Amino acid sequence: MKIDINCDMGESFGSYKLGLDEEVIQYITSANIACGYHAGDPLVMEKTVSMAKKHGVAVGAHPGFPDLMGFGRRNIDATLEEIKGYVVYQIGALQAFARAQGLTVEHVKPHGAMYLMAVEDEKISEAIVEAIASVDKDLIFVALAGSKGEKMTKIGKKVGLRVAYEAFPDRAYTPDGTLVSRRQPGAVIKDPELVAQRAMMMAKEGMVEAIDGTTVPFRPETLCVHGDTPGAVNLVRKIRETLTASGVEVLPLSKFI
Repeated sequence: MKIDINCDMGESFGSYKLGLDEEVIQYITSANIACGYHAGDPLVMEKTVSMAKKHGVAVGAHPGFPDLMGFGRRNIDATLEEIKGYVVYQIGALQAFARAQGLTVEHVKPHGAMYLMAVEDEKISEAIVEAIASVDKDLIFVALAGSKGEKMTKIGKKVGLRVAYEAFPDRAYTPDGTLVSRRQPGAVIKDPELVAQRAMMMAKEGMVEAIDGTTVPFRPETLCVHGDTPGAVNLVRKIRETLTASGVEVLPLSKFI
């Protein structure tokens, strides 16, 4: 069995530091790097790509809405053409930094509100995948695992992209397979043992326990951990150790997708 562990990174900005990138990166296999719209800046992007290279971690673009103040988590009433432009622009920016260090961008995972809006709106999904394909059809499109992400997968494959299903062991799920809003209590799970157990259930059993106690079936290829949550390093270390000890091989997406 094979699975990828990804983390959103490079989300500091100027003098403001966010996340534990330096500590977390040694336990992951893919980094989703902010491209300056919801977070990040040129120097942060360059530094994060350099860290990924040092640790043998795959580089991916993490494009979001132009919303630094809201950290890309606010829904923006952008046109489809604007969304396409945002995605192309941000992938291109990261590709330049990657190329300067002899790396390639391997995957694209939309951020925050753009990601969640795409899950619910087929036209937004189409805009995102068309933008990705217009830049490079070898890029892997990361989509939400489960029934809600199936339409994103179909749309991605329609334009010739490889698609990887993503699950979140440190986030609570609704019975229909979507993420519980961060505004609700219990939306973010902080207990390393529980998070590791959920990661195992996702990787080996193809399911997760929803917030109401029911199980949601899905089969993810990548697990996302958040580097800006309390105890993030302990969480990702525990996930990596638990998966490896159970015989699950942890690899970048490009090695098996």
